[in-house]
Amino acid sequence: MKVTVVGAGNVGATCADVLAYREVANEVVLIDIKEGLSEGKALDIWQKAPIDLYDTRTVGSTNDYTKTAGSEVVVITSGLPRKPGMSRDDLIGTNAGIVKSVTENIIKHSPDAIIIVVSNPLDVMTYQAHITSKLPRTKVFGMAGILDTARYRAFLAEALNVSPKDIQAMLLGGHGDTMVPLPRYTTVAGIPVTELIDSAKLNAILERTKVGGGELVKLMGTSAWYAPGSAAAQMVEAIVRNQRRVFPVCVQLDGEYGIKDCYLGVPVILGKNGIEKIIELDLNHDEKSMLEASRKAVREVMDVLDKLG
Repeated sequence: MKVTVVGAGNVGATCADVLAYREVANEVVLIDIKEGLSEGKALDIWQKAPIDLYDTRTVGSTNDYTKTAGSEVVVITSGLPRKPGMSRDDLIGTNAGIVKSVTENIIKHSPDAIIIVVSNPLDVMTYQAHITSKLPRTKVFGMAGILDTARYRAFLAEALNVSPKDIQAMLLGGHGDTMVPLPRYTTVAGIPVTELIDSAKLNAILERTKVGGGELVKLMGTSAWYAPGSAAAQMVEAIVRNQRRVFPVCVQLDGEYGIKDCYLGVPVILGKNGIEKIIELDLNHDEKSMLEASRKAVREVMDVLDKLG
């Protein structure tokens, strides 16, 4: 059982570390274009095995995709952060080129792999990987909703002074400030969250969740990595172990929720075949309106990629 993580930056390395620690696969391959980076981080994770008591072997490679051959799941974290003076279109063009090249190399050596995209802008990079791979939509999808719901649940746990283990939540839509929170589907040990917190505090938490990534960038000067890397690893585990977990993931919709040809976060069942089923929730009028607004925002970004060719 082999899993590959492309990109040995903070998110990729965290994902590889969690996969090794949880012994999700026999071998985890970490690959990057920077000479020695993936080899060093993979070696560091392997040297931790006698301390944390796991058997997963971690292997690093500088741009040699032959070492990824036969991977069952591949996580793509590659891409550049937006730099001063760089337009949104520039960022999309640059990262789309990276994701396209990575996907081509993945498919060449692991044609049956399930691909999880973490690169940003998440929704449009999932689009790029999907059209490049030519795989079914059930095998190419993006990690966003797990991270967004984790932030939401963490903020709620703090506000309510309860364990985050007891909080279940669901979010839909694009990754970022157009996400669609669903308080109706948020519970604490089965209790509707609206019975435990007033609407003003809940709305403040929802707004904080929408800009959760930006909050961390302001604090650290860079984007998050522990939570995103762990979220991607959780998706890999659900697939490899055929857990059939229900998670929100970014996938191409084909009529679900009345939407076609757009990549949005929706709840799915994740198992050995990737997306086993897309779950359609019975949304009310306000929720449908928010989802439509999110669709328009994501479609605009997808149109940028289409124009770039």
